[in-house]
Amino acid sequence: MNLKIKVWRQEGPHVKGRFETYVAENVSPDMSFLEMLDVVNTRLEQEGKEPIAFDSDCREGICGTCGAVVNGRAHGPLRATTLCQVHMRHFNDGDTIVIEPFRAEAFPIVKDLVVGRSALDRIIRVGGYISVRTGEAPEAHAVAVSKRAAEEAMD
Repeated sequence: MNLKIKVWRQEGPHVKGRFETYVAENVSPDMSFLEMLDVVNTRLEQEGKEPIAFDSDCREGICGTCGAVVNGRAHGPLRATTLCQVHMRHFNDGDTIVIEPFRAEAFPIVKDLVVGRSALDRIIRVGGYISVRTGEAPEAHAVAVSKRAAEEAMD
């Protein structure tokens, strides 16, 4: 599929930012959102342009480093899913996708989609945490398989 992506570009924390539009061509519905950004960045580098800066670490839905706002929603169109676990099948051919960084005073924009996380790092360093009931949270990178399908696979 082919997509138009409008990405927030900002060269530094004290520089005025702007949206730039790019075309993501031949995107597989099975790609993750970050893989799609990797493809766009590869093309930008081949053209001698600056790639889009974004954070990612585990790419398994665990660390939360990959945060961004997609079409006005934190982490994209799915509820309780990190951006790296959003697949392009949740978008349609020809869609325009708007991608921007989180905007909060505690998390200043460093570059493009990268935000400063030092406020959160300070809380973690002193042992602070927020308790959240996670009993219903799915396991990271889990794919539900029905009992019947599991039994047939073992035959």
